[in-house]
Amino acid sequence: MNVFQLIQSDYKKYQKYGGNFFSIVFLTQGFWAIFQYRIAHLIHKKVTWKFFRFPLLMFALLWQKSIEIFTGISIPYTVKIGHSFYIGHFGGIIINANVIIGDDCNVSQGVTIGVSGINENRGTPILGNEVYIGANSVIVGKIILGNNIVVGACSMVKDSFSDNAIVLGVPAVLISQKGSKGYI
Repeated sequence: MNVFQLIQSDYKKYQKYGGNFFSIVFLTQGFWAIFQYRIAHLIHKKVTWKFFRFPLLMFALLWQKSIEIFTGISIPYTVKIGHSFYIGHFGGIIINANVIIGDDCNVSQGVTIGVSGINENRGTPILGNEVYIGANSVIVGKIILGNNIVVGACSMVKDSFSDNAIVLGVPAVLISQKGSKGYI
């Protein structure tokens, strides 16, 4: 998908949860953050001529920092995020620069997706498609979360889980295999 298709898919996801053009584009901080990320990621991936790349990346970094300060959402331009990404509420969302997030995922407020571990276990998470992350959850380390996963609110995920898992707790444990249908 090109950047315009990705932005359109994000916009449609926000429409799915209610809202019109004005409220999504002008009043929804999560959409501002993902829109800024999409443009910055495009610059990072597609602009190769150094004369333009450096000033555009500097602009993107300043834009990202202003969005981060204003909304409390930090999405670096090097993150890989699939289509139809949704941030349910603004504030306290931190995503590490090396994280990979699949298609059609939802993230709630207060979520951290970051680096953890030492030596060969040090790394960042890879999230599959249709993953729902509940409020104030932490997902860290060199782990893989499969497709159709729900991470319950206030959970700390440090282990990998396969498809259709519902995980909850500190540390998160498997509580069901019903998946994310109904959450996404």
